[in-house]
Formats: sequence, structure tokens, C-alpha cells
Amino acid sequence: MSSFTVYKGSKDGIAVESTASRPEKLTGDKVLMKITASGLCGTDLHYLDKDIVLGHEGVGVVEAVGPDVKYLKKGDRVGFGYEHDSCGHCHECLTGNETYCKDRAIYGSDKVDQGSFASHAILREAFLHRIPEGMSDIDAAPLQCAGATVFAVLQGYDTQPTETIGVIGLGGLGHLAIQFAAKMGSRVVVLSSSDKKREEAMRLGAHEFVVTKGKDKLEVPFKLNRLLVTTSAQPKWDLILPIMAPQSAIYPLSVSSGNLEIPYLPLVYQGIAVQGSLVASRNLHRQMLDFAALHDIRPITEVFPMTEQGLREAISRLEHGQIHLRAVLVAE
Repeated sequence: MSSFTVYKGSKDGIAVESTASRPEKLTGDKVLMKITASGLCGTDLHYLDKDIVLGHEGVGVVEAVGPDVKYLKKGDRVGFGYEHDSCGHCHECLTGNETYCKDRAIYGSDKVDQGSFASHAILREAFLHRIPEGMSDIDAAPLQCAGATVFAVLQGYDTQPTETIGVIGLGGLGHLAIQFAAKMGSRVVVLSSSDKKREEAMRLGAHEFVVTKGKDKLEVPFKLNRLLVTTSAQPKWDLILPIMAPQSAIYPLSVSSGNLEIPYLPLVYQGIAVQGSLVASRNLHRQMLDFAALHDIRPITEVFPMTEQGLREAISRLEHGQIHLRAVLVAE
């Protein structure tokens, strides 16, 4: 049995090079892919001290397929994200919501032993997604989680082009949320603590830019029908809730520990919903890739080599807030 290179977390909280076994023959609907690019997500930082293969925004090329693979073949470009498997039989799976399957296999759990910080990965065909023609591997990688996360909210909860969409934070998630919402035809309002990202937000498709720092009250031309919170820090809800429309919805999208604390009565009086959301189902994931390709939605990235040194540098810069929007590791 041969092996391939992987990069795992360690008890010291740093990424280390290791190896994983590569079976001589693939079984079932398993697919062996050579990874060409992987996005680095903030979620990866939570697992640096765990003995798991890191990374969940993988893109690459099919190298071999198992006997039950029906749709993919050697040479196809594919990607994978946060979820690797589900039971396929429960209510959630049968209704296209397999991300909430009680037996799901998601990144960071003991049911997942593959990651995208590696030379190769072996996954089920059913959880691999074709990369559209014309989309580069570097552009496709961050879409596998960041793009899928924001698209799942916008498309999955039936966003309308007549609505006003608020986005808090212009980071890895936020800059994609702006593009998707704008291309869907919605009015996009970006809320940020400072004015320094105004020009970039408007270039990405925002219609309004609102600075929140130092304000006692926020002014917006249209109240927000939906608000995507893409920052790990919670906003000042006493500023935000007055600009939410009646029967609007708030979507906290970043991974953060602790409690979500929000004033109670404004939610009741205005019928405001707070909706949790993980990542896109496979159906929405594939819609997202096609939509991004059609509308030329691209992440803004910094590129690093897929080596132990390159990964550590990218992680260090992300931890210190020095990455401009999204980091991508590329195979050498």
C-alpha cells in the first residue's frame, strides 16, 4: 500500500507534514483526486491542535475511480467542501438538506479522515462537485466553503431581487456575499467599522456603505430584509436592529464560541428571525458554482505553496489578520 502527503494539526498547534495510506484499489464509489489548490478558511484555525488532516476547500483532478463510480472519470476537475458523507436515508437527506443529517460526516469530526491540505484525497463521488469550464482552480477553491456558505443563505432562503441585503464585514465570506447578492439583483448594503474598505465594497457590487464605529444611530436608505453577519465578533445589536425591516432575518455565518446575545423585544415586535445556517447542500453547492461561473464571481486571493512552510506562513498571516480576503494553497 502506497501513501500520499497530508498536512495535519498537532498538539503544538502547528501544521505538520505527514502521510496517509493510499489503497492499491479503490472500493465502492470512492474517487482518488490529486489536489491542485485549497482555500484556507478561518475554521481551519480551530483544528490546528487536532490530529486530523486539515483543509476543507479542495479542488483538483480525478486520478482514479472505484468500481461503483458512475459519473466521474479520470481527468475531470472536481471540488469538495465541508461535508464528506451522510446517511442518504433520513428526512434531511431525502429532502435535500443532508448537511443536517444526524449521521453526517463533516470536517473536524471523527468521521472524516481526508482533507484538502494534501497532495491527494479520497472521497465519495456523491460529495464531489464538478468545476465549471473557465473557472480556475485558485478561484474555485474558496468557493467550496466560503462561497457555499453565503450562497446557501441567499438562495436557500429565497432571496428576492427586490430585497435589501445587509452584509457585516468585508472579509473572506463578506466579499463573496456582496458579489452573489448583487448579481442576484438585490440592493446590497455593507456595514463596516471603518471607511477604509468603502472603495473595494463598491467595486464588488455594493450599493451603499455604512460606517458603524462611533455612531449612536445608523442611517440607511432602505431597511434590511436580510443581514449576513460574516464577522466573528458580534455587532452592536442596538445599532443594527433599528435598521432591520419588519419580518426580516439575521444569519450569523462565522464560527465562534460563546453565546449569541441579542435584545429580545425588538425581535418580537418586528418579527425578526435569527436563522442558523451551516453550508450549502450538494444541490445548492452545484448551483453556486454554476452561478459564479456565469456571473464571473471570483474570490480575491493571496497564493501560497502547498508545503509545510507555505501552509504555516499562510496560517500565521491569517491568525494576525494579514491576509487580504482569502488565502489559497497551490500544489507545486
